[in-house]
Amino acid sequence: MSAITLTPMTRDDFNAFWPTFQAIVAAKETYAIDPEIDVDAAYTLWCQMPAFTFAAKNASGQILGSYYLKANAQGPGRHVSNCGYMVSDKARGQGVARTMCEHSQTIAREAGFLAMQFNAVVSTNEVAVALWQRLGFTIVGTVPQAFDHPSQGLVDIHVMHKAL
Repeated sequence: MSAITLTPMTRDDFNAFWPTFQAIVAAKETYAIDPEIDVDAAYTLWCQMPAFTFAAKNASGQILGSYYLKANAQGPGRHVSNCGYMVSDKARGQGVARTMCEHSQTIAREAGFLAMQFNAVVSTNEVAVALWQRLGFTIVGTVPQAFDHPSQGLVDIHVMHKAL
């Protein structure tokens, strides 16, 4: 595996990432984002609303994935961060998600966050659940039948947390 570089995501990066974003959202297996979202609304959601958004690139500059980092809540909850990660189909199994999650924790600590929380990890996304657990996250709650999976019907989502 070649080195993965993480850089702040530009609009051009997002445009190159758009097919991955669109495919993941259209699959309706891991994100509760409207599959009809257009590129401008997706850019706002993924790149402008969060505090940070990074692109994961290989040595030739190809975008392998992306993540955003933001406060999970405002006011008295602003010390807990929240992230979302997406990896290109072609880059799965290459350590991209692990690299992005480790990087996001470093950025979160530098930004003053004391913890990281994932609000809706779909229980059928077993690869992600296992990876987050290996990286020190614990399931602190499960919401029954909170996600309508296209092939498995109503499935649970996990709330996962890690102190930073």
